[in-house]
Amino acid sequence: MSAEVINESSHTIDEEEFAALARFVTDAMYLHPQCELTIMFVDEDEMEQLHVRWLDLPGPTDVMSFPMDELRPGRDGSLAPAGVLGDVVVCPSVAAAQAREAGHSTVEEMLLLTIHGILHLLGFDHAEPEDEREMFAIQRSLLLTFLAQR
Repeated sequence: MSAEVINESSHTIDEEEFAALARFVTDAMYLHPQCELTIMFVDEDEMEQLHVRWLDLPGPTDVMSFPMDELRPGRDGSLAPAGVLGDVVVCPSVAAAQAREAGHSTVEEMLLLTIHGILHLLGFDHAEPEDEREMFAIQRSLLLTFLAQR
């Protein structure tokens, strides 16, 4: 798994931790070891531009996902094919505000958002209540397992 972590924000990011998270999630979702993923951290101005350009929504958001090869998780222990998973873009300052509200650290919020973004790249969504329950249960399980292994 090739995970490129790029920090274009004014926040300090532990790139190795997010690369390790990407490897953990892609392994757990049975993706081919030659899959590629980019995780980028940007400030609010850049996130707002992306949010307006791609979703026509005002203001910055916490995370956005840009799928490339429309990969899906492997099934029954078999790996998904190799390919480019896509890009996950996280806004640390929005994550920090959400973390304060949720009562946990900014890093934990950014880890959660990164998992959320990767799941979107894999075709998960939360538009319908049943889909939301499934996606949020998976992301919670992945986050708790990753944090327990740190």
